[in-house]
Amino acid sequence: MKAYKVFNPDWTCMNFQYEVGKTYKIEGKPEMCKRGFHACKNVSDCFSYYSFDHENKVAEVELSGTILGADDDKQCCSEITIVKELSWLEMLLIANTGNENTGHGNSGNRNSGSWNSGNWNSGHMNSGHMNSGNRNSGNRNSGSWNSGSWNSGNWNSGHFNTITPKEILIFNKLCDREKWENAQKPDFIYNIILNKWIYWTDMNDEEKKQYPNAFVCDGYLKTFGYKEAWENAYNEATQEDIELLKALPNFDVKVFEEITGIKVE
Repeated sequence: MKAYKVFNPDWTCMNFQYEVGKTYKIEGKPEMCKRGFHACKNVSDCFSYYSFDHENKVAEVELSGTILGADDDKQCCSEITIVKELSWLEMLLIANTGNENTGHGNSGNRNSGSWNSGNWNSGHMNSGHMNSGNRNSGNRNSGSWNSGSWNSGNWNSGHFNTITPKEILIFNKLCDREKWENAQKPDFIYNIILNKWIYWTDMNDEEKKQYPNAFVCDGYLKTFGYKEAWENAYNEATQEDIELLKALPNFDVKVFEEITGIKVE
């Protein structure tokens, strides 16, 4: 079983000396909290039992032999292999900032996809909850780009739909869906980043004062407001991107400004 273990800075735990790459065994049966080798299959669970101290060592381990507590937050076994050391950054990327995430860059909980700010998503870039598709702002969708809920189709703003509508609202006006899908989009509209990891070395003095413990994690997850995220992306846009934006079907300067806070000249 793959798991994670925290050690003292000298690679000891409970007065037992460990070394990366080596395997250790005990004779007889392990006993939880009394006898055997202990670890956690979820890295986030480790810090219910070990100090959150950046001086400590963290390692990926392999548990074998007799294993107790396989479905619990802590495991005890008769044989353990110290597979490799993890840096604190690697540990945080595995753990993410929410709980029980298996993807990367999630600020919500129980996501198996990546860059979700909602919860229980198996897709990517969802701000809603319980989606298996991608880029949904609604909930419980298996399709993509839905702002409504319970849809298995795409581009739906309503609920319980299985079809993809022929016409969709673009800048508050009806537009042929195929025309929208075939239109060339500016790259920057796909770079609306609501959550971004800021490394300790890139943090300014005000951020370091606000998050004094961030050095332990080598940074913190910064959350941007929706319009702030649009402004950041727009500032990185090329002139070609701006022209593509203005060429989008039904483009409306006032509607775009209302959504993003950006006035396009």
